Amino acid sequence: MTNPIADISPRKAALIAGFGYLMVFIVATFANAFALESLIVAGDATTTVKNIMANQLLFRFGIAGWVIVLALDLIVAWALYILLEPINKSLSLLAAWFRLLFVAIFASGLVNLLSVLELLGGADFLAVSGAGQLQAQAMLFLHAYENAVTVSFVFFGLHIFFIGFLIFKSGYIPKILGVLLLIASLGYLIDSFGNFLSTSYANNEAAFILFVAVPAVISEFSLTLWLLFKGGKVQPTQ
Repeated sequence: MTNPIADISPRKAALIAGFGYLMVFIVATFANAFALESLIVAGDATTTVKNIMANQLLFRFGIAGWVIVLALDLIVAWALYILLEPINKSLSLLAAWFRLLFVAIFASGLVNLLSVLELLGGADFLAVSGAGQLQAQAMLFLHAYENAVTVSFVFFGLHIFFIGFLIFKSGYIPKILGVLLLIASLGYLIDSFGNFLSTSYANNEAAFILFVAVPAVISEFSLTLWLLFKGGKVQPTQ
């Protein structure tokens, strides 16, 4: 019986993961920063609803962008499993499953954004509901989306932890990449549980930048570059 993993060489797996990660950076930046975050104003339901109603196409592009990102995440999870399987098959599989769980929870949150569009675009609802009720319900859907994202990043942090651990123990991938990913994983977990445990933390944008944004960009972009230019060229000695 042939091993299906052998159909993809380590170099090809690294290139697939690296290109997938690069596309995730690009599409996620558009979907989040230029689409959704440009329309959603924290604590201001009136402005948020007006922004979405005036820019529904941009809001839809934001949703579509995240769907593309999640599809890319599945590809990256698969490619990283193939690449890191020789180090430790069980942990590589566990890392992949954590990323798949992240995708599933994040995707469930996106359903709430579709509900916002349905709510704001429904002429019948607008005819029978006051503006205040409409805005309050829309914000509930937006908060549900944000809560799902927060929960999903617990599992993404665990995925990053095991990827970092495998890289650190590999012996042929630069250990600094493993260290950076381990630090980033801790940041994801601190940020998610900080949101769970403290309302003041949830409103602290500086904490998000410190614990998540900076470590994630440095570690995951460094990993992306290594995957594209070096990944899979050297394999562990048996």
